[in-house]
Formats: sequence, C-alpha cells, structure tokens
Amino acid sequence: MFARLITAALVTFLALPALAQQGPITVEGAFARASAGNAKNGAAFMILTNTSPQADRLLAAKAGISRTVELHNVVKKGEVMAMTPVEAIPVPAQGKTELKPGSYHVMFMDLADPLKEGSSFPLTLQFEKAGTVTIQVPVHGVGAMPAAPSKGH
Repeated sequence: MFARLITAALVTFLALPALAQQGPITVEGAFARASAGNAKNGAAFMILTNTSPQADRLLAAKAGISRTVELHNVVKKGEVMAMTPVEAIPVPAQGKTELKPGSYHVMFMDLADPLKEGSSFPLTLQFEKAGTVTIQVPVHGVGAMPAAPSKGH
C-alpha cells in the first residue's frame, strides 16, 4: 500500500511540469527550416490554439540560437512581399493562429550556428495573458512546409 502511495505521488509530481504548460494556449506542429548554406537568419512556424474565452497575443519569443528573436509577418507592399516585425501576434478566443511560411512567424536574426536538419532547440513564447510556454522546435529540411493544410488565419 505504501509503495502504491509513493508511486502515485511520484507520478503526480513528475506530471506537474507538463500540466503547467497545458494552460489555455497549446502549440502544435512547431518546426524550423534548416539553414541554406551559411544563412545568418532562420524562422520557426507552429499552430497556436487558444482554448480560453478571451483573446490572447503572442508578445515575444526567446531562444539561445541567435542574437535577436523577433515576431514577423509577411505583408504585401505594392507589388512586393516584405517581412516586417510586428509588436504581437493575435490568438483569437477559442481559436487558432497559424505561424507559417508567407505569414506570421518567429524570426531568428544573426544565428550563432546554421540550423541543421535533424537537430532541435528550445523556444520560449511569451503570451500577454497565458504567460510563458516553452517548446522544443525540431529543425526540418530547407524547404519544409507545415504538415497539414491550414484552415483560416
């Protein structure tokens, strides 16, 4: 009986960090593209799902792989598509925002080392209401695309 109690307590204790990250924002399908040659910049993509009845915003991201980490969007300026930094990325109440090539993404400026296919790195996301969420981002091939087609956003 005592062994069962200890086992149950240990399982509960070990599950706490995972439960702490299971707040109203979940992150799915995260990936970064491998660097092409000696490129000094990179990007990460993912799907942010907000289960809260309140809208939230991704305010910042942190990673030790580059000098600067910024939130970006791709916008059309005249006939030209341009990447521009954004103050925040909206995540609607009970909705999803997809960070994908040609749209919102997390940008890594001045990479310490090229991103290599098959590796991964930690990325901490700071939300206005949900707080921080840290994920592990796998690095896929140079031209990698999201695994599933997007719906909306």
